[in-house]
Amino acid sequence: MEQIIVYIIPLFLLLICAELAYGYYRRRNTYRLNDAISSLSQGLISQLVGLVTQLFQIGLYALAYHAVAIFPHARFWQGVPGWIVAIVLFDFCDYWLHRMGHESAIMWAAHAVHHQSQDFNFSTALRQESTVIFIGWIFYLPMALLGVPPEQFAIAGLVVLVYQFWIHTEHVGKLGWFDRIFSSPSNHRVHHAVNDQYLDKNYGGMLVIWDRMFGTFAEEKEPCVYGTRTPLQSWDPLWAVVSGYWQLARTASQLPRWQDKLRVWFKAPGWYPAGFVASGPQFDLEAARRRYDTDLPRGASLFAVLQFALLLAATAGCLWIADDVSYARLLIVCSALLAAFWALGAFLQRRISGVAVLAIDAAVAAVTLYALL
Repeated sequence: MEQIIVYIIPLFLLLICAELAYGYYRRRNTYRLNDAISSLSQGLISQLVGLVTQLFQIGLYALAYHAVAIFPHARFWQGVPGWIVAIVLFDFCDYWLHRMGHESAIMWAAHAVHHQSQDFNFSTALRQESTVIFIGWIFYLPMALLGVPPEQFAIAGLVVLVYQFWIHTEHVGKLGWFDRIFSSPSNHRVHHAVNDQYLDKNYGGMLVIWDRMFGTFAEEKEPCVYGTRTPLQSWDPLWAVVSGYWQLARTASQLPRWQDKLRVWFKAPGWYPAGFVASGPQFDLEAARRRYDTDLPRGASLFAVLQFALLLAATAGCLWIADDVSYARLLIVCSALLAAFWALGAFLQRRISGVAVLAIDAAVAAVTLYALL
């Protein structure tokens, strides 16, 4: 499965380049270098985390399948109708996982990574979460119960995930009847928006009919403002992953009753007990329109692009050989690459110099070679 991802990566990059070129041609560029690198880095980090969390990615599903499947060897799943049903089932389960990712604070802390970008383009699609799977696997157990084989489950998930790539764009308008059935760019722009009327809407991955059935659909009407209501304000990829949990822990520490300290993790994001006055600024849509940015000279921008290309190649190589490397060695390599991604983010924020990045690269290369040789 990891090698399939390696084959898909060039296609994603080609489509990103095509969208970028089209945006310049139409004089409506939707990309910023720092934001795009940040989003793409999250996608690669999620793949590295996935390599060392296979128990949650597919292992627990496989265990459940062998333990409770009602129709474990049904020929139905081998035919075209079975594949269609498996994909639709995955999309249905994914709707509820996605919805819970917005309605439970602890799950929002994981899912918010995908929403942190204040831009909306193909690179945003690849800004994938790294920690949702630790809880998310539970939502797919109905598929195991019905007897969808683990391999088919994994491929159905890949189909639903890849489908969602193209709906992350501002260059495709409304599509008529298609918008009423399928997730589309218009529907998904609403999902990523922080406007009051768009908040927590349009969860469907491939099909928007789930949102229409369960009352979570909203049509795109006014221009969307993207991001999260508590903006990340950082290019640090590791902080992006843990910031939601840190904010929850801070909130819990401020609550006087232990019941509320526990409750805040499972209530809706932004929940406070009655009588508690939250500190900090209130959300303001106009303020959200001002996007976080840092300026880099042209030479530094080129260095950042080359550094990202190096990390992309290293991650692809890690994915390619993952099945042939012991878990301990794989864990060491993935951890080392995370340090390199952190260095790139710190460079984008101008917190460390290019020399420091190269020094970290050298250390990462040494650790990787030691682990693999």
